[in-house]
Parts: sequence; structure tokens; C-alpha cells
Amino acid sequence: MGNCAARGDTAVTAAGAGGEDGKRRRGRWKAPREDQLGTVPGRIFSNDGRSRTASVFTQQGRKGINQDAMLIWDGFGGEEDGVLCGVFDGHGPHGHLVARRVRDSLPLRLMSAARASPKTGLDMPATAWRKAFTRAYKAMDKDLRSHPSLDSFCSGSTAVTVLKLGSDLYMANIGDSRAVLGSRDAAAGGMAAVQLTVDLKPDVPSEAERIKKCRGRVFALQDEPEVPRVWLPFDDAPGLAMARAFGDFCLKDYGVISVPEFFHWPLTDKDQFVILASDGVWDVLSNQEAVDIVSSSPSRSKAARTLVEAANREWKTKYPTSRTDDCAVVCLYLDGKMDHERDSTASMDNISIEDDSVADPNEVQEQQEPALTRNFTVRTVPGSAQEKALAGADAKISGGADDHNWSGLDGVTRVNSLVQLPRFTEEKAVS
Repeated sequence: MGNCAARGDTAVTAAGAGGEDGKRRRGRWKAPREDQLGTVPGRIFSNDGRSRTASVFTQQGRKGINQDAMLIWDGFGGEEDGVLCGVFDGHGPHGHLVARRVRDSLPLRLMSAARASPKTGLDMPATAWRKAFTRAYKAMDKDLRSHPSLDSFCSGSTAVTVLKLGSDLYMANIGDSRAVLGSRDAAAGGMAAVQLTVDLKPDVPSEAERIKKCRGRVFALQDEPEVPRVWLPFDDAPGLAMARAFGDFCLKDYGVISVPEFFHWPLTDKDQFVILASDGVWDVLSNQEAVDIVSSSPSRSKAARTLVEAANREWKTKYPTSRTDDCAVVCLYLDGKMDHERDSTASMDNISIEDDSVADPNEVQEQQEPALTRNFTVRTVPGSAQEKALAGADAKISGGADDHNWSGLDGVTRVNSLVQLPRFTEEKAVS
């Protein structure tokens, strides 16, 4: 499997030239084991937390389990001025597990790929980082395919990752999570928004061309003409709303790939912060609106929460009959400073880190066999009997993830990443 997708891979691109800073002060660099990640100083992966340079926040929507995951890693790779940030938006029956797996494993694979470079440490040119990110993303997808207990055949995740090293940003992304830069605009006297990544959706001409060459189909459903999707050549499934993703192996022979787009951005004194967010934020807020909200936040440590709360208010205003999507945000401040009150704090390492010994209420303890039934977009009138029935379904979802079969378009929603699961199993597909 995967031969056609390999032929359809598009070359990653590097934006910007120059801006490479000189030698940086490096500590001893030894990648931690995966079982040691919870004790790594400066690594934040909680639902609501902050580090020395960034804040994170996520809020579950009304579609079931929160499938978004986030990461901040100060001192990444032993670099004093190295920060790695990421947002990972899962989809499908086990999307939340895929997103968390990527959150934990992808940084280690990036470290390994960078260490394989002939350059010393992380002090590499943009061309070398492009190769390192591409190798890491490829290794991550291979890990998911061979994972003994995590089924990623019809589940997957986006990824947008930003590595700050000195005065340079190196970014890679697949899917429709996005990174946006907030930069001072002297002429306008405010902040300007600069989109740093490209939303890799099926209607991007180069993406659609690759998918069609691999016999995949791209079209939108009649009741959501603004949402192009990827479909199998022989079945109206799964209807994936992105052209690149981790996992989703049912589509990897039909043009969906995990090769990232790569971008390099040399920083200037005007650049203030970077916002990384899942599509739950970008579906309702423009780049400029998001930058204005973060720049006006009274507290840097609460900026991510402020943006998520604003997005949720917009969901209720713009789509009152829709189920709110999960929203996840990382706000990275490029001057390396947070709020003044942190100056008196002895240590902020590992603040708000999740305790793996405590059961995660969003975690599925046992994988359930998803129902391979047709799922349709349902739109209801407020106060109707149908809406009351959906409210009952919400109560059941909140009671436990194992109590219901996964349904891509279960109830009222605006956009789901998947429409339905294929009518065949992986074993049948490869036989």
C-alpha cells in the first residue's frame, strides 16, 4: 500500500531565505525516552497551562470526545533558545488517540532526524530542517501504520508544528490546523496578521490533482457545497475534509499523504507572537480577529484561553444550531517572556502537566468496533423534537465514550472531518 501516494507526493517548499543565526549556546543533548516525557522540564501538554514562552488552552466541543492535543517544549533539543510548539487535531473513531500519539512521538522523531544531519546539534540551515521535518513526519506515519493496538485505518490527525531557534521559525504542517504570526504594523498603528502555513484541503489545485491521479475522488456534498472532501474510488466514504493527514490509511493509496509543507520565517523586531490553532478556531475567526484578540489579552498566560473562549462565542452566534467544534490554541511569545508576575516564580518547569497516573475522562480505555453505517448531515430547528432527541444523545456522550458508536455526522454539526466509514475492513481492502 502507499505506492500511488508516494508517486503523488509534492515537494515541500521553504519560504524565505537567509535569517540563519550564528552558533547558539547548546546544552548536552540527549533525547528522552517516550516513557520519560512526563518528567521533561519545560514540556507542557496539558489542556490549560503555560511555560516560560507560551500558553495553551483547549475546550471540548459538542461532538463528543475532545480530539485536539497540544504541545509546548521549552529547551527543545537541549537548545537554550529552542521552543517547539504543536497543535494536533484528531478525527475518526480513534482520532483523539492518534492526536496524542503524534503529540508525544513526533518531537522525538524530529530530534532523531535532526541528529542524523551532518550538522552539529540543531544549528542547521533551513534546507536541512526541511529534510529533518520531512523524515520525522514520514517516520511518524510509519509508526502509526505498524502500531499494535492503535487503529488508524479510518482515524487520523492534522499537525502544525513550529520550531523557534533564535531568530528563526521553522514550520511544518499537514491538514487544516494553522499557524498565524502577529506582527507590529507601524503604518496602521496596530497588529498585522500573517498566515504562516497553508490549509492543505482537497480543493487546493495541486492537492486535488495528486488525489485524482491516484484514483481518489474530490467533491463536496450537496448540503455543504463549501466543504470539498476526499472519497474512495469505489465507495462514497470516508469523505475526508483534508488532503494530508497522519493515519487515514484507507486513503493513503488514493492520494492522501503525510508529507508536510515546510516554511522558514526569519524573525524581525516587529514579530510579536505566533498563534497555532485547530480549525475549530479558524472556522469562526479570521486571522486578523485572532491576532487582535491575543494582542489585547490583559494577560499573556491567559491569551490562549481568551482566544478559545472568543471562538466559542462566535460559534454560538454564527452557527447557533450547530455542534461546536473542539478548539485548541497555543500562543507562543517570541520575546521569550510571559507576565511580570512570573518574574518572582522560582520555577515554571512542568507547570500544569497532565498526570498520567490519573485517568483521562476523554480517554477510550477499550477500542470499540465502529458502526459501518451511513451517516448523514442532520440540520434541525431549535426546539423541535429532533433537537430534543439530540440533546439526549449529548447526555449519553458525556456519560462515557464507550457507551456509543462513533458517527461522523451524528446530530447537528457544521463541518466534520469524516462523513462515514468505508464498508470494508482493512483486511478486505488489502486481500
